[in-house]
Amino acid sequence: MLFGFVVTLLSVLVILTWISTDHFRAFGGAPEGARLERMRASPQFADGKFHNAEPTGLMAPSSYLGALRQWLFGKEMRTPPCPLPLVTDTAARLAAPPTSGLRVTWLGHSTTIVEIDGARILTDPVWGERASPSRWVGPSRMHPPPLALADLPPLDAVVISHEHYDHLDMGTVQALGARGVAFHVPLGVGAHLAAWGIPPTQIVEHDWWQDATLPGGVRIVSTPARHFNGRGIPWRVGALWTSWSIVGPHHRVFFSGDTGLTDGLSEVARREGPFDVALLEIGQYHESWGSIHLGPVGALEAYARLGARALIPIHWSTFVLAYHAWSEPAETLVEEAAKRGISVLTPRLGEPVEPVASSLPVASSLPVASSLPVASSSPVGQKPSGSNEANAAGSASTPVTTAWWRALPPIAPRCP
Repeated sequence: MLFGFVVTLLSVLVILTWISTDHFRAFGGAPEGARLERMRASPQFADGKFHNAEPTGLMAPSSYLGALRQWLFGKEMRTPPCPLPLVTDTAARLAAPPTSGLRVTWLGHSTTIVEIDGARILTDPVWGERASPSRWVGPSRMHPPPLALADLPPLDAVVISHEHYDHLDMGTVQALGARGVAFHVPLGVGAHLAAWGIPPTQIVEHDWWQDATLPGGVRIVSTPARHFNGRGIPWRVGALWTSWSIVGPHHRVFFSGDTGLTDGLSEVARREGPFDVALLEIGQYHESWGSIHLGPVGALEAYARLGARALIPIHWSTFVLAYHAWSEPAETLVEEAAKRGISVLTPRLGEPVEPVASSLPVASSLPVASSLPVASSSPVGQKPSGSNEANAAGSASTPVTTAWWRALPPIAPRCP
């Protein structure tokens, strides 16, 4: 009887998984043929899988119990109790080109629009409701996307850092693929795109240090990262992970994807810098995951190794994938940046900013109502305006950006 119950239960779970993952398609595809052979020929590939340049573990066994206890019983406010402030006129602001030639719009987690020297590049696009293969279970969004997928401006390229669900979303990829845009991805990720119907002519797979040049001369360079792979299918060969250096004739941007600190960052700076701005992950980290995620303090060290002029934090305030309070990474970042004299830009979700539009002052420790040195924003707690005046200020003027998360709990006592 027990055996029959277990078989029935497993059968039901398989059927529900089959339904909620679009007949298992959300898990992606397995590399084979020439794609698999190219993966095996990579200097990063050995013993049937990809490796980091430095010895890397996901978590020390001694940390398991403490992490489990924090996950189950931690009292951190991991999701905000009130809506996050979104810029609602992003499409209108993006209609005019950046005055400086460089503009970054953070749309949540690691999804950004990078406009650089006439090219427009989308990073790690995720418009899905969950960072999960399932439509029913898994981490759900803290906020809606500030810009609808259908309202995206024309794109010259999409870059994807690795195959994890919070960076590679089937529905988003399929919608973008219908536009005919090219996807630049690390080795092996092309198998997922192919399984989702993206034509081979739109898939460009990169090993580290391989590049491609867009019309107008902007180069997209796959650069080293320190992370890992996986989409829940342990018996297939996983894909490579990467950071991206976006190098234009006049400006340079570094996009971290997911990474821990690595000596490769100094080589990236030497070969592809100097960077005008580094987009660095700060959130969804844990102290025991230090070799595969930066966290806010690690992001500042990465920034120093890269020698970038300014820093925009990403990979926070969209999905709950760790145990910290939802706003803790940003708060820790600006406090530590102030001690080190580092310029940090903290745009609101959907807010275009031009990192080189003006001379950036240095970040300082801020009271709740004070402000950080960033272009194009309204004061903390103030709702974004869709007025013509606000739209006109979107890229030309340089009002300061505030530490907007401080107007919300847990830092503020209540919702505004």
